[in-house]
Amino acid sequence: MRTVSSDEPRHAHAPPTSRAPGAARPAMHARRAVTIWCVLALASCAVFFASLVIGSVPVSFTQAVHALWPDAGPRELAVEIVQTLRLPRALGGFACGALLALAGALLQVLLRNPLAEPYVLGVSGGAAAFALVAMIAGFAWWAVQASACAGAFVSILLVLGLARRELWRGEPQDSSPRLLLTGAVTAAGWGALITLLLTLAPDARLRSMLFWLTGDLDGIGRAWPAWIALALVLIFAVSAAPRLNVLLRGDAAAQALGVPVLRLRLGVYLAASLAAAAAVTTGGTIGFVGLVVPHVLRLAFGNDQRMLVPAAALAGGLAVMAADLAARTLAAPTQLPVGVVTALAGVPMFLWMLLRRRPT
Repeated sequence: MRTVSSDEPRHAHAPPTSRAPGAARPAMHARRAVTIWCVLALASCAVFFASLVIGSVPVSFTQAVHALWPDAGPRELAVEIVQTLRLPRALGGFACGALLALAGALLQVLLRNPLAEPYVLGVSGGAAAFALVAMIAGFAWWAVQASACAGAFVSILLVLGLARRELWRGEPQDSSPRLLLTGAVTAAGWGALITLLLTLAPDARLRSMLFWLTGDLDGIGRAWPAWIALALVLIFAVSAAPRLNVLLRGDAAAQALGVPVLRLRLGVYLAASLAAAAAVTTGGTIGFVGLVVPHVLRLAFGNDQRMLVPAAALAGGLAVMAADLAARTLAAPTQLPVGVVTALAGVPMFLWMLLRRRPT
């Protein structure tokens, strides 16, 4: 009987040793996520400074850093180019890419479909249609951007009105298919209207309209509205990331675990729509970023939304900045639309991912 008491110290030390691997696992995942974010942030900084330095007019790294300060001193040509042309494009490109990737990541959770992207709910179609009307009318550029923003929110309200029963009913059934179909039909309607507007547009304005439709960062003067929208969407997405992980299991399972499914789904839809609207208003319809970037990150690092949401913002901004740099330099002095570069890079990458996932 004394053997039992002699074994008690050994048993007393057993629980801490058995809990050690489980306790270390969250810290290991946190270190991995921070490492991914740091790598993406460093790559974004490198592409950002490359965007300031590389171009038809050479700018040294010292001049580019000097131009970042408001009191840059004498208005040299290099400082003027960086401050008025390259810096707004780089900042606006990063914000657009981050917003599109965030919108794609949120919609892929909302619809539980890896092929979902910001354009699937018709937000970009409404923005494009209203912007083209403003271009045909000859409005100033700020009015074109305001029209695009108004069109995006009209599309948001339209989809919300058509799918209101699926989004707001209190039943724990899955509303993703109906919401996806509603958005797809709305996007198709906007696409038909865009084709009609391009057909009726005067030849003098057709080139600028086509550039805007394929994504154009050339007209960005101020990027701060896109950055404000990015901050708001990112704060919501990061705070909702644990609940988004639960939502991936389905509406019924999430409700059983205490997640307010209806309120969360409505918030995710509005946040993704706001992100897509701000991105389209700032840089036009830049495709494939919201589709490919979250998908690549998910395949590479997993589907934990706590890691994926910040990583998608960093990777999306990096992708659009790199695409804009390529658009300015590949065919210099001719500038290509940014959306053309993202499509040329995104289509083969996405096809490769589909082939990679095909069962053997």
